[in-house]
Amino acid sequence: MDRIRVSVAPLGLSALCLFLAVACTESSQPTGKPSRPQSSATGTADGTSTARPEPERTKRSAGPRAGSPAAIVADMTRKQRIGQVIMTGADSTGIDQPTYDAITSYHVGNVMLTGRSELGVTATAAGVRTLKDEVSQSSTAGVPLYVATDQEGGLVQVLRGPGFTSLPSGLDQGRMTPSALRTAAERWGDELRDAGVNVNLAPVMDTVPSAAFAPRNKPIGAFDRQYGYTVARVTSRGLAFARGMGDAGVAPVVKHFPGLGLVTANTDVSSGVTDRTTTRRDPYLEPFAAAVKDDQPFMMMSTAYYAKIDPDNPAAFSSTIIGGILRERLGFDGIVISDDLSNATQVARWTPGQRAVKFVAAGGDMVLGVDPAQAPAMARALLRRANSDAAFDRLVDKAAVRIVAAKKA
Repeated sequence: MDRIRVSVAPLGLSALCLFLAVACTESSQPTGKPSRPQSSATGTADGTSTARPEPERTKRSAGPRAGSPAAIVADMTRKQRIGQVIMTGADSTGIDQPTYDAITSYHVGNVMLTGRSELGVTATAAGVRTLKDEVSQSSTAGVPLYVATDQEGGLVQVLRGPGFTSLPSGLDQGRMTPSALRTAAERWGDELRDAGVNVNLAPVMDTVPSAAFAPRNKPIGAFDRQYGYTVARVTSRGLAFARGMGDAGVAPVVKHFPGLGLVTANTDVSSGVTDRTTTRRDPYLEPFAAAVKDDQPFMMMSTAYYAKIDPDNPAAFSSTIIGGILRERLGFDGIVISDDLSNATQVARWTPGQRAVKFVAAGGDMVLGVDPAQAPAMARALLRRANSDAAFDRLVDKAAVRIVAAKKA
């Protein structure tokens, strides 16, 4: 998910299109927690009620629960297991009620800080603490939250202000030596960790083939998000960034498998975005394969179509790409997360619930939907399918175990 808020005038039409896709607000006030209504007239996670009472307060969990990940998941309700496979959004400048409701009423176990914030480390950490305060036996079965953000560098940097470095673009990072970049990324990761963030939706390991093509590559090259123009440079710098984040205790997310470097439209603001070049054994898959070999914990799926691999399904909905290539051929056993399934024009033809179900059915683990108002629909759809389909329910369980295991690691 890569929504970019920038000044329009100097960046031209492609930046304007991306700017218009942004759905976030900014505030000069510290991130905080709004007052709670006593009840809300929306349905519960199983769709059986139209009134949602205030969740019961239970003793907070101080950290990961004891026991094996499988045992922890086995003790969860089905709704709680489903909540572990969803990541919702929280405005980085002021957390709104729907985000809290997603955690307490729909058991969502993962949150992404979105938008653009200048609040700095201290204020961001205070806001994150209000999210983590919602962890309880009744909400997430005591399992702590993953709190993520998008801190790539350049135009893609959600968190700024006192205590945060202004990160160079991916292209500028690519000009650093791998050792220097790893050291810098560890420092940037320390800043995120101090702010309460434990997942960074970076690095970008898509390969843009040339500087001449970059302006036409709307999602990556047009914004200098790439580390360079060769597979070797993207691999070495992408791994350096990922390792630096890991050194700081922040889980990196490699993206966007199987690559967005060859498309000419942006899935955030366009539909029918298709890569007509990449094959199942394409050389441009090498950076992702290297990340798998390096035991990186997350892989984000593109929502583009890949005509030479699976022309009928976006990558995030393709069992051929997730299961056949990423899992089986490359051997990835970490967490497969989607690109944003809330606001991307590429997936607008499906309802939010259908998007969530299609992703998990294809083998995905964590549904990223940055609009917290859509979390109830996603949770209800996943619950309906799990209640009626034992094989799908097993997929949910397997994803939840994988996520809980990573949180305990």
